[in-house]
Parts: sequence; C-alpha cells; structure tokens
Amino acid sequence: MARDLRSSAERRPDDEPSWQQRSRKNRVLAGLRADERAWIAGAQAGSLPDLEALFRQHWPRAYRAAYLVVHDGAAAEDIAQEAMLSAIRTLDRFDRRRPFGPWLHRIVVNRAIDWARASALRAEADEPALELAAAGRAEEGEPYSQPVLAALGELSPDHRAVIVLRHLLEYSPREIARMLDLPRGTVNSRLRRGLDQLANRLEVDEDML
Repeated sequence: MARDLRSSAERRPDDEPSWQQRSRKNRVLAGLRADERAWIAGAQAGSLPDLEALFRQHWPRAYRAAYLVVHDGAAAEDIAQEAMLSAIRTLDRFDRRRPFGPWLHRIVVNRAIDWARASALRAEADEPALELAAAGRAEEGEPYSQPVLAALGELSPDHRAVIVLRHLLEYSPREIARMLDLPRGTVNSRLRRGLDQLANRLEVDEDML
C-alpha cells in the first residue's frame, strides 16, 4: 500500500480531487481580484503605476477579443487602446466591488462590432488577407488555428462577437446579454447560429483539402 502512495511533492495538479483544484483556483482568483481592487483604487487616485498594472493585466485579452471580432491587427490595437482609455477616463464612476474585466470587455466588443459593421458597409478592398493576419498573430499565442480564424471571419460581426465573448472570454450567455444589452434568447440564438455556421464552414474547408 505504501508503494501506491506518492508524496504531495510528486503529485501533479491533475491528480488532485476536483474540489481541491477549484479551491486553489478560487484562492488565485481572490488574490487577483484583491490586487485589481487595489490597482483601481490607486488609479482613481491618479497613480500611474496602478494604471500601468491594470493595463498590463487586461491588455492581452482586450486585444484578442477585438482582433477576433474585426480580424484586422491595426484596428484591433486601436480599438483595445481606445477602450482602455475610455475605461480609465471613467474610473471615477466604476464600482470597485465589481470585476474590471467585464466592464472593459463590454466596451471593447461593442466598439469592435461597430468597426466591423462599418467596415462591411465600406467593403474595403485593401484589408489584409485573414490568413496573413492570423499567421502574424500565431507567435503571440493566438488561441485559434488559421482555418478557425478564417471561418470565424466569414461570420457576421454580431455572431462573431457572441462567440468571442462565450468561448474566448468565457462569459455566460446571461453576462453576454447584459454586456451587449440584448435579450438572453437573442444571445443564445446568435450563439447557436454562429456555431452552426462555423462548423459548416470548417466542414466545407476540410472537404476541399
């Protein structure tokens, strides 16, 4: 029996019971939220280091969310920066008891939707090819493969946005509904249709290989 037991130092995180993993994750999240509340309080008081800490913490996900909606690296950078600046300018109205991320992501995704809609109306012919843009992001930890990015880029901005919020940023449909000021049924419908269209496009691409 002793041979079957391993010391805690030898155990991997996956070997722990799920409740222990959840407990550890909750402690980590609690620590991050405490840091975030301190950064927000400092930023509200005009602390530049706290502003920089908020920026470093939230920039990567804000940029990825914008990029996956607009599929344009330069536009995504502008949108994420403008959203961060907008959030920072209105920090005096922000409730520090609430997480900063959802508030910021709401600004990011709504701006990205507006940009994508305007871009579609203009039918800009000089946008970079999606495959090249995706390849340019690959080294920076882009979570999706090029075929998925290409298929995602063929969806409407509205369908793209809910998929990004649900599957990249991991918000619930209820949270997405609040963020986008939509009925929850509309969010669920867009998720279903968007994922169906995504699956169909990926299936067609595979058949063509």
